[in-house]
Amino acid sequence: MQLDTVAFVLHARAWRETSLLVEVLTAEHGRLGVVARGVQGPKKHLLRAALQPLQHIRLQVQLRGELGRLVGAEALDAAPRLDGESTLAAFYVNELMLRLVPRQDPLPELFVAYAKVRARLAHGAALGWTLRRFERDLLEAIGVGLILDIDDTGAPIDPVARYHLDPELGPRRLLSERGGERQRAPSGQALLALASDTQPDATDLADLRRAMRQLLAHHLGPRGLKSWEMLGALPRTARAPGGAADR
Repeated sequence: MQLDTVAFVLHARAWRETSLLVEVLTAEHGRLGVVARGVQGPKKHLLRAALQPLQHIRLQVQLRGELGRLVGAEALDAAPRLDGESTLAAFYVNELMLRLVPRQDPLPELFVAYAKVRARLAHGAALGWTLRRFERDLLEAIGVGLILDIDDTGAPIDPVARYHLDPELGPRRLLSERGGERQRAPSGQALLALASDTQPDATDLADLRRAMRQLLAHHLGPRGLKSWEMLGALPRTARAPGGAADR
């Protein structure tokens, strides 16, 4: 089957001597693994440039089994030029996609969410809030999202209460300190802000970061993310509140 579609490039790595293995996200066919053969050499510069992460492309793929064969590709725009924490944030977004999104599972709403996070990174939007929104949208798109305005008993979220995000049951109200768990848990106000897409204050945003990381760790399993390891290696002074390092 030959596909002619638009996609975002998530990752590209060397494949054998002269080829690349490229992971892309399409609206109609989901995430695809594509082998681009013979792309090394001066005459293939434009093709290699089109296959870099974050690039928006049109591509033609011959799809057989799990991996497709690239027939052609061209850039539809210029990939965002990022630096510093924005680069780390983009790496984190793409790593989440590779770890959590299955191949060849059409998820058009995820394609839209990825386009939004790419645009927000390009325009210098607040990184912490940009990442929390994408994490929410990603989990929702792959079928493991949580309802954030109702707790696990069916009661409306109380803005002044504290909650644990249970991966299976949703927000669970915390009634005691339980070794400091309640103090570190997000408030109902923070959950309602995320549910309504209303940016919370810095304290609520930091609480959401911890809660979403725990939730993601559950779905990722025992192997964490390389971007989390990179974050751990940053000097503490580089971890600006609300930035990529404040994940």
